[in-house]
Amino acid sequence: MPHTPAPSTTPADQPEVEFISLINVREADELNPRPGSGVDLRYLKRYARALEDGGFDYTLAPYGSSTADPFTVAAAVAQHTERIRPIIALRPNTIYPTVAAQQLATLDQLSEGRAVVHIISGGSDAEQARQGDFVTKDERYDRSEEYVEILQRSWTEREPWNHDGRYYRFTDFGPGFPTYSGGPIPVSIGGSSEAAYRVGGRLGDIFGLWGEPLAETREQIERVAAAARAAGRTDVPRTWVTFRPIVAATDDLAWEKAHRTLATIEQTYASGSFFPRRLLGAGAPQNVGSQRALEIAERGERHDRALWTRTAKATNGAGASTALVGSYETVAAAILDYVELGASLVSVRGYDNLNDAIDYGRYVLPLVRQELAHRRATGRRGEVVDQPPLPVREAARELVQA
Repeated sequence: MPHTPAPSTTPADQPEVEFISLINVREADELNPRPGSGVDLRYLKRYARALEDGGFDYTLAPYGSSTADPFTVAAAVAQHTERIRPIIALRPNTIYPTVAAQQLATLDQLSEGRAVVHIISGGSDAEQARQGDFVTKDERYDRSEEYVEILQRSWTEREPWNHDGRYYRFTDFGPGFPTYSGGPIPVSIGGSSEAAYRVGGRLGDIFGLWGEPLAETREQIERVAAAARAAGRTDVPRTWVTFRPIVAATDDLAWEKAHRTLATIEQTYASGSFFPRRLLGAGAPQNVGSQRALEIAERGERHDRALWTRTAKATNGAGASTALVGSYETVAAAILDYVELGASLVSVRGYDNLNDAIDYGRYVLPLVRQELAHRRATGRRGEVVDQPPLPVREAARELVQA
C-alpha cells in the first residue's frame, strides 16, 4: 500500500522548526525524585499551560508499563490548551490497531485536529514481557509496519474492508470513526536500526532520532531518506531530534550546572529512587539507539558546538539522555546546527523538567526563531543574531513578549 501522508502545510509555508517537549503528570524527575505515583491534576494543568505559553508546538505523552495512560493524559492536555499538539506514544502490543485508530480519531476530533501518534516498536524484551508481549525484537518492527498500515487505512477507507495479515486479522471493519480533517493523523516512527529506517522511511510522516553528533545525525537522516526513496515515496519524513539541554546565562554557569546535574543523575540512577532498578535492567541495552549513545560517549564526552554525552553514560543510554550545554545563545546556535541538517522538529526537555521547560520557552526558543526570521529576511546564516545590550533575562523576556 503506498504511503498516504497526513495533511500538513506545504513546504513553502511549513515552519523551519517546531518544538516538542514531554508532558509530566506529577512533580518528579531525575533531579527531584519523589516517592509515590499517580497524577497531580493541578501540576499537569500548570505544566501544559507552561509549554503552551512558552511557545512549544507539541508535547509527547510517554508510554511505559508503569506510566499513566498516554491517551487519557493527551486528552487532558488538549482540554487545558488551545494550540499545543499532544503526541501519543503507542506500543502496538497494547491496543488492537482498529481500536487505536478509533481512539486517536476521537482525540483528534476533541482537540480539533491536534492529535499525533508516535509508534514505539519496543527496545527491551523485559519491558515488553511485563505486558504480555513475547514477540522477538526482530519481529516487532514488522508488526509496527502492519500496524501503521492498518491505522492509515482506517482513517481513509470509506467502505468496510477485511485484513488478513501476519499479526492482525479482521473482517468487515469500517468505515472507521473519522478524524477531524477526514484524513490521516500524522504518524511518527523512531529508532536507529535498519528495520526502523525501513519502516519509518516507508510509512512515517515523522522520523524520531535521539541527539547524536552532527555527522551521525546527518547519516541517519540520509538513511531514512534512502529508505523512503526505495519505497517509492516522492517525499521524506520530517526529522525529529531530541536533546536534554542544560542552560544558563553564560557558558561557564551552564557547565557548572551541568556537572551538578550529572552528580545528581548518577545518584538517582544508582539508588533506583526515580526508576526502579528492575525497570532499567542490567547489562548492555538491547536497543540500537542506546547502544549508539553509549558508543558515542566512549569516543568522547563533548562533540560539536555543545553536545555532551556524560548524561547518556550515567543513565546507561536509557531513553533520550544526551545534553546540549551552554548559554542560551550557545544552545540556540547548536539547535540551529541541527536545523541546518534538516531537523524541522526539535525536542528539548530538561532534567529539572518544569523549570527547564520554562527557561527554554523564555530564553532559547525565541532566539532560534528570531535567527531563522533574520536569515529569511537577510540571507545571512550561521550565527545567532546579536541581542540588545540588556541583561540576558531582560532581553529574552522582551523577545517572548514581542
